[in-house]
Amino acid sequence: MRRADRLFHLVQLIRGRRLSTAAFLAERLEVSERTVYRDVADLMRQGVPIEGEAGVGYRLGAGFELPPLMFSAEEAKALVAAVRLSQPWLDAGLALAAEGALGKMLSVLPAPARVAAESLTLYTAPAHFHGLSALVRDSLHLLREATGARRKVGLHYTDVKESITHRTVRPLGCFYWGRVWTLVAWCDERDDFRSFRLDRIKSLEVLALSFRMEVGKTLADYLRKVAG
Repeated sequence: MRRADRLFHLVQLIRGRRLSTAAFLAERLEVSERTVYRDVADLMRQGVPIEGEAGVGYRLGAGFELPPLMFSAEEAKALVAAVRLSQPWLDAGLALAAEGALGKMLSVLPAPARVAAESLTLYTAPAHFHGLSALVRDSLHLLREATGARRKVGLHYTDVKESITHRTVRPLGCFYWGRVWTLVAWCDERDDFRSFRLDRIKSLEVLALSFRMEVGKTLADYLRKVAG
């Protein structure tokens, strides 16, 4: 990769994330961290408002603009594949938004790249073939909104013993496992993290009760717990 291309790619990587470490940038660019430090310093001398420092991470300052991105043919194919494969597993609103975003992206591509992307012969079966019910899709939509708004959710849930229980939870994130979606949440009744399969949720209600992130009760805390 030419150095000019690498510098451009470096800026794109930094502006695409809240914070990018030198290790992450070096891995993506296939160079050493020393090279990343040198490139960042050169960009800063040229007036690119990169904020941060070695050992912490970098981000792009507000107000910096680059020309509109142009995707390569392979990148366009990857986006088409991602949307096609994910749509059957998303709620209706997010699936429609993904299709709209893909259409906008394809519309600005050069004709050869657009044709190549649209003719990609990679598909997935509709949601009903995989057992993703309308209730699960509706639940996914409500949980996604509740998680973003930090609103508690009331669940009527069927556990593995076929007992129906009512839980009040703080939704933290939804995970897809290949055939099922699960909700990771902090359960007020159990005072601990719990996972709930969306296909076992009989009904749910987004409550007016809001919650704030507390130490020991966040998604990051849950991930550290299961990893350790």
